[in-house]
Amino acid sequence: MRGEHRRVTLASWPTPLEPAPRLARALGLGPDDLWIKRDDLIGLGGGGNKVRKLEWTCGQALAEGARTLVTSGAPQSNHARLTAAAGARLGMDVVLVLAGEPAECGSDSAGVKDTVTAAGNLALDGLLGARIVWAGAVGGAELAAVVDRVVGELRERGAAPALIPFGGSSPVGALGYVEGGRELLAQAPGLATAVVAVGSGGTMAGLVHALGPERVLGVHCGAVADPARTVDQLLTGLYAPSPAPRQPPLRLRLDQVGAGYSRLTEPVADALLLAARTEGLVLDPVYTGRAMAGLVAAVREGGIRPGERTVFVHTGGLPGLFGHPEALVRTGEALAARTR
Repeated sequence: MRGEHRRVTLASWPTPLEPAPRLARALGLGPDDLWIKRDDLIGLGGGGNKVRKLEWTCGQALAEGARTLVTSGAPQSNHARLTAAAGARLGMDVVLVLAGEPAECGSDSAGVKDTVTAAGNLALDGLLGARIVWAGAVGGAELAAVVDRVVGELRERGAAPALIPFGGSSPVGALGYVEGGRELLAQAPGLATAVVAVGSGGTMAGLVHALGPERVLGVHCGAVADPARTVDQLLTGLYAPSPAPRQPPLRLRLDQVGAGYSRLTEPVADALLLAARTEGLVLDPVYTGRAMAGLVAAVREGGIRPGERTVFVHTGGLPGLFGHPEALVRTGEALAARTR
């Protein structure tokens, strides 16, 4: 991707790369085979992969003279929370356009409406000073239309808004993980496979650009309808105006979505417990939990093998655990099972 792009610094780099020998043994790998890239430890706003993207998208917004950041997502959006944090750090106003209604700050996927005013990421959105516009039960193009209306209203009031894309995923945002991939390769030069959750696609696109498609295993989380097409389009944008080179197909698992984006599956619930009880590693039920379940399945099927260095990219998302009723029920059951 050619051209000058301004980057602002929102965190300290590099993030740690830590061994996970007990988890590796539990999966049937060698004790030195599995490592964790701790992008959950990025300091801004509770941490997570979106900070890498926001360094570039916010840099572009500031270069264009923006004073307000506008973005969209689900009520428990990690990207929305970190956009609010970035705005606070940079002295900019932030407006979050969220799908749903105020009473749906968690998830009703367990069949129970969450009546708490703020939980999980949504609580942090308020703490960080963002203004929330509820879009109702919409998605896709309908949500984008609400965002466009909000941006138009802000312009009419002289607020100088900048639209930060859904999930922070644009060719500009994906530059954060081109840099992240290079950082990882310097830490783990013998890398065979980096396993990462695929939400809006920018993280995987940046890693593929830096590492090549053969070394990145993406695990679809249900945030977009066609993850392969989404990642391919972002890759095309990263190479523009030159054509993207011919490369092997993306390594992409589609088997961990289950009944839907907000639903907790048994493999994900098992992965949450396994990571926590072998390494003290806390994952979330939507993104990193699915990515870990995909890693477990890949080892079982032979796609990830002993003797090869595998890195699990921990993209953060812990606050979402506390806004997910199904996951909280399961953690409560796990606690009860160990309480005398």
